[in-house]
Amino acid sequence: MIKQVFNYILMLLGPMRYARRLGVTIGENCRISTYSWGAEPYLIEIGNHVHVTLGVKFVTHDGAVWVFREKIPDLDVFGKIRIGDNTFIGNNATILPGVTIGRNCIVGAESVVTKSVPDNTVVAGNPAKFVTDTESYLKKIAPLNAKTKLLNREDKKRAVLNLDESSLIFKDPLRRP
Repeated sequence: MIKQVFNYILMLLGPMRYARRLGVTIGENCRISTYSWGAEPYLIEIGNHVHVTLGVKFVTHDGAVWVFREKIPDLDVFGKIRIGDNTFIGNNATILPGVTIGRNCIVGAESVVTKSVPDNTVVAGNPAKFVTDTESYLKKIAPLNAKTKLLNREDKKRAVLNLDESSLIFKDPLRRP
């Protein structure tokens, strides 16, 4: 009970301080928004300039070994998780044990990362799969730059609401098999 109260108080101090207190190694200039660090947060290493968004989950052990506990009562299996510099992990993604996500990577929202991701790669899906390289992604999205990042909330709203439809993201419809 005391530990739960202590962790709640830490959570009030913000996700970055909470993560570091739990033992997560976090580099410089990061933006951390999740509180879900799994049972062994000390096995997680995050590089510099990494954005971990809301709801991202880190799993550092293989809980499925529970099935074998009657045969091997002390069975436990772990894997470190490493996130390279200048990487973005989208909302509600799940990173599984033993995964390394390279430098300059993007992990799409809701993705389940089951394998390591090479540098300069965009992945998405469940399980996460290669989508494109980061340079190609930049070339695709650069023409959509609304140039609002430095605006205040009201000016941004006004600018976004006045964007032409051709300046917004558009997704092609799904194709029937």
